[in-house]
Amino acid sequence: MEQRKISAVDVATEVAPPRPVQRHLLFAPAALLLAGALLIAVPTMVFVVRETWSSEQGAHAPLVLFTGIWLLWKQWDEARALCRTPSLARSVTLLAVLLPLFVLARITQIVEIEGYLMYGCLLAVLYSVIGGAAMRRLWFPLFYLAFIFPPPETVVAAITNPMKIELSRVAVGLLQLLGYPIGSEGVRIYIAQYELLVEAACSGLNSIISLTAISLFYIYIRHQAKWRYALLLVLMILPVALFSNLLRVLILILVTFYFGEAAAQGFVHEFAGLLMFVVALGAMFVVDGLLRRLWGRAMVRRHA
Repeated sequence: MEQRKISAVDVATEVAPPRPVQRHLLFAPAALLLAGALLIAVPTMVFVVRETWSSEQGAHAPLVLFTGIWLLWKQWDEARALCRTPSLARSVTLLAVLLPLFVLARITQIVEIEGYLMYGCLLAVLYSVIGGAAMRRLWFPLFYLAFIFPPPETVVAAITNPMKIELSRVAVGLLQLLGYPIGSEGVRIYIAQYELLVEAACSGLNSIISLTAISLFYIYIRHQAKWRYALLLVLMILPVALFSNLLRVLILILVTFYFGEAAAQGFVHEFAGLLMFVVALGAMFVVDGLLRRLWGRAMVRRHA
């Protein structure tokens, strides 16, 4: 039998444990990315909070932020199994496009554009760490978190102006049928000796964003497995929002008529906004209950 001579060098090689990996070298890139993300995110988030979260248009943002983070935490275990580091060139290209645009928006101090570009940079950083497959698994919480930023005012105005005119026309028509001395010209409403200007805030149309965000969260949590039914509920958000906003306009007109303009612009104005939002959420639950019954019957007939 042939025997192999083992030298002292061989013994040292076989017995000696492997050199420990320097963990700080592995975590250095992640730490740099995290530091860069915080450097981008913190000043912009302070700006967004100061400018919009205290208004009716952004009042939903803290709730969206906390529930969105909760959704990310809840779905992270499933997404973690899909994590793959993408190509460096693709990640660098995304950041090379988004970062200059963010810096420009930061200089111009346009809160709507700066917020979305900052979020785009954070998504690019996240993509460079976990890859596209994991981000697709987290698509809803990542999309939902975008509601913490205010939409551009030009977009809001383009959407809400026709709605304001139609809400004014319908409200005036209903009160005319009830015998009130009321008329309108565009978004201006004349009742008795008072003149009201129906703005986006007064009509509650700014709250459509809030209602959409909260409704999407409810639909996703309750009906995410039934995407066709979930899509039907999403289509019902706008009619429900318009109905609740019509109630708010009617309340403000009647308060102005009976108690004067000062009463309508004070506490009642804020209370009407809160009442409208509660009514809208309640209406979404009612619509969900009714549609679920109709949907169930339709499915039974289809499979019969």
